[in-house]
Amino acid sequence: MLNSANLPAEPNHDVYKTLLESTKAIPWRIDWKTMTFSYIGPQIEHLLGWTPDSWASVDDWVSRMHPDDREYVVEFCVSQSRAGVDHEADYRALTKDGDYVWIRDVVHVVRKDGEVEALVGFMFDISERKQTEEHLVRLQKQLEEYSFQDGLTAIANRRMFDTMLEREWNSAQRSQLPLSLIILDIDYFKQYNDHYGHLQGDEALRLVAQTLSLAANRPRDFIARIGGEEFVWLLPETDALSARLVANKCLQLIRQQQIDHQHSTVSRWLTLSLGVGTTLALEGAKALEFVEQVDKLLYRAKHNGRMRAEFAVFED
Repeated sequence: MLNSANLPAEPNHDVYKTLLESTKAIPWRIDWKTMTFSYIGPQIEHLLGWTPDSWASVDDWVSRMHPDDREYVVEFCVSQSRAGVDHEADYRALTKDGDYVWIRDVVHVVRKDGEVEALVGFMFDISERKQTEEHLVRLQKQLEEYSFQDGLTAIANRRMFDTMLEREWNSAQRSQLPLSLIILDIDYFKQYNDHYGHLQGDEALRLVAQTLSLAANRPRDFIARIGGEEFVWLLPETDALSARLVANKCLQLIRQQQIDHQHSTVSRWLTLSLGVGTTLALEGAKALEFVEQVDKLLYRAKHNGRMRAEFAVFED
């Protein structure tokens, strides 16, 4: 293994080494000719339990890989390295305690005189990301199997919203990161239906749903129709300022659609009213109470003239 005696005697080397070893990413280097590790960051012991000295050769890397991942990952990495192509691979790495952790290896191929000299890269712990991805896959399967989709607008329905709210509420309580919720309603939609007919009303609902879906920027942002002309937008890990920006974007995008509404008293176009709330989901707080608080903000927006949003931060 590489130690201080092997390191180049450069003035800034200690600085570089400190920077590398203070990041959560785990740096490493493999000599191509000998297929041995010339360096691996000490963070590897914290993540997997194996000491840096135990990573002698690529055989140690291969043997500590989940059997189901081993063949594909090794063949892929070797072929890409021989071709001099930088690459990355995801796999499950064995911990000293016998568990597995999802790892992403990002690999850079170092060449000298046209030949591969070394591989250098970083290992990243992506276990939490994989768990989220797997959970989203399961939810998508449930959406297909149990009809968690709104039949009219093709977005999620109230049942799916209840499932996602519980999941994100629990996540917010663990992480103590802010959770925001937008509840929005189409202004004077009864009058819209009475004047234009229910078929045109259904088309307006579909257009609103499509517009809101296009406005979602992050994979965990969640939009659902929860009844009639009412929609919800769940924003995990989103503070009050960011939620305000999303709400204003909703108002702007719907206005840009210029959906004619002759029987609205606030605009010649179809508009929205929004309640926008943010909370830290403190221990003991209830998700349903948060939803009710945001729903009151929606009704305040209607009372204060519609075509607007009302905002609040709930700290208990």
